[in-house]
Amino acid sequence: MARSAPHTEPPRDGWRAWRAALPLVLLVVLGVIVIASGVLEKVDASHLMKGEGSLQAFITAHPFLSRLAYTAALAAAIATGVPGTIVLVLAGGLLFGTVEGTIFGSVAVVVGSLALYAASRHAFSAGTRQPPAFAVRLRERYQRHPVQHAFAMRFVPIVPLGAMTIALAWLGCPPVLFAAATWVGGTLSIAVESAIGAGLADTLGQGPLTASNLANARLLVPLALFVVIAALPPAVKAWRHRRPG
Repeated sequence: MARSAPHTEPPRDGWRAWRAALPLVLLVVLGVIVIASGVLEKVDASHLMKGEGSLQAFITAHPFLSRLAYTAALAAAIATGVPGTIVLVLAGGLLFGTVEGTIFGSVAVVVGSLALYAASRHAFSAGTRQPPAFAVRLRERYQRHPVQHAFAMRFVPIVPLGAMTIALAWLGCPPVLFAAATWVGGTLSIAVESAIGAGLADTLGQGPLTASNLANARLLVPLALFVVIAALPPAVKAWRHRRPG
């Protein structure tokens, strides 16, 4: 009598990969839903300036709730990787001032980035395929100077936070280093952007927007700092390449 073929279980590698990627997929889907809802179209500079009076009245009536809601909204936006987070940071400076905007923004950027980092790291951990050669070279380059690369990537304010977060998770940045680089680099960027928002609030208080009241130190100084921060990482990289030895 012929033997029956031994029972074999179907491969589970694909299922494990999907299950590992589920948190990241859910965050991305949530971000897509937010974008499709059109909410972000209402969170722009013009709407914030027009509605500043009513927003300030709400903040005065609900000081704790308003600050908690702002921090949670910014953290959720960063965690889902939706565009336009810089407008939310500017709004924090405009509505709460430079100091409070920086504090709430710093908390939000760490919490939101850690959520996206954890989901990305969990998704990448299930990968079983050998990465292509260029990916191996990128990881090897990162591993030679992990601290330098982690902080440099966090000091680039013109690149979306979500993209940098996923990149650092893929490169294998340790959680402690990621949190430290995110807090230092993120807080610096948040402070400058909050100062720009606070400068806008001062400008709005001077009447209609004109070239003369836009050219004030409270607005121009943080804008100049923003440009310097954005240019600093490539400048340092170019200097290191030109340095002899």
